[in-house]
Amino acid sequence: MQVKRLAAASVATLIAAAPLFAKAQTNVTLYGVVDAAVESADTGGPEGRQTRVQSGDLSGSRFGFRGTEDLGNGLKAIFNLEAGVAVDTGAQDSAGLFQRRAVVGLEGAFGTVTLGREYSPIAAVGGATDEFGQGFYGSNLSGFGSGRVTRRLANSVNYKSASFNGFDLLAAYSAGEKSTGPSGDLKGIGAEFKQGDLYLGAAYQTYKRVSSGDDKEYGAGVAYKFAEAGGLEIKANYLSADPDGANNKFKQYNLGAGYPFGPSKVYVNVQQNKLENGAKGNAWALAYSYSLSKRTNLYASYASLNNNGLATFGLNSGSNSLAPAATSLGADPSVFTVGMRHTF
Repeated sequence: MQVKRLAAASVATLIAAAPLFAKAQTNVTLYGVVDAAVESADTGGPEGRQTRVQSGDLSGSRFGFRGTEDLGNGLKAIFNLEAGVAVDTGAQDSAGLFQRRAVVGLEGAFGTVTLGREYSPIAAVGGATDEFGQGFYGSNLSGFGSGRVTRRLANSVNYKSASFNGFDLLAAYSAGEKSTGPSGDLKGIGAEFKQGDLYLGAAYQTYKRVSSGDDKEYGAGVAYKFAEAGGLEIKANYLSADPDGANNKFKQYNLGAGYPFGPSKVYVNVQQNKLENGAKGNAWALAYSYSLSKRTNLYASYASLNNNGLATFGLNSGSNSLAPAATSLGADPSVFTVGMRHTF
């Protein structure tokens, strides 16, 4: 009988304490994107046009976990782990399991501080001002990557201020963690302004890749939605990478527009890529999306790029790249896609 009384008292105590434990627990959300398409692609080289099934021609397929814990007095602990997956093969991204984003940090009245693998300040500006949402072929993702603007930062400390009259500041430091040679450190700073349907942003980064000097990276962009014109969007951005040395500066310009009508939306973007050595590539892209629900949509897109005789620029989608071989100077890539995306 005594055992039964003790058991009942223990259960009652746990029930009474449950709200306290629940309040202290982290709220965790599982989310993701599943995106696959059939594409007909031509790099402009001798291999000709190929038809294939691809993952991530609108949004990179992924799954992730994010969560917050209320620490009191307006302070929260936050985390985010996000992994890429190739829907066409079922394989994980070759760069690693949680290579898309892996951070832990604090959020409060002072803003947000994160540690880990995070998006760079220029990536924030570029993402906010790309009409294709860094998804369809012809997006500004081709301005990021090896030898160009840095998009993700490993081993980083990052800060985003709280908004003040529409302004917020971005700052990042990524440790190269090299024991010999140039440090590999990257430092970045940026600023954003948001008011109603207007967005303005600019950022600057330096990268210690070589001992003689720093690589310099720049980004700026603007976005505006005309509510009185049925939600017409206009977005434009400029990305530049200036690696240390002569005659190798890269520049990219984007101008895009989007117009929604019912469950449909039409997108267009024009782009110019330039290198200081005279290489130039002009691209245009058109896309259409139809929403079957809030989480599922069908899409189609076409993109084409015309390179001059010194260039081998390519086209990028959310997860894929289409570019001529380095020896195929002047080749003109083009691609048509039809796909489906589901978010959860």
